[in-house]
Amino acid sequence: QVQLVESGGGLVQSGGSLRLSCVASGFVFREYGMRWYRQLPGKEREWIATITQEGDITNYHPAVAGRFIISRDNAKNTAYLEMNNLRPEDTAVYSCNSQEYFGKGTLVIVSS
Repeated sequence: QVQLVESGGGLVQSGGSLRLSCVASGFVFREYGMRWYRQLPGKEREWIATITQEGDITNYHPAVAGRFIISRDNAKNTAYLEMNNLRPEDTAVYSCNSQEYFGKGTLVIVSS
């Protein structure tokens, strides 16, 4: 069955950086685009970044463009989200997505 497992979240100070990972299994990873979402406290889950199958095209939500970088390693069945210049408003549960599947997410807390 399809599994998406995120890791790399934690507590970081404002201005700091984190790198999230999403390890995929149960499908042919290189054949699908990957997306990252986040759910802020008390809000709906929102899309933040997409990467195509080959990793040659990426798109970002305006709130994270210029600070976050999505990437992937098809040999490792893994997608990444590098998050820089983090702000308290980035505090959320971050999850990865492929097709209709979501991982359980990893919590990122940014202190001011």
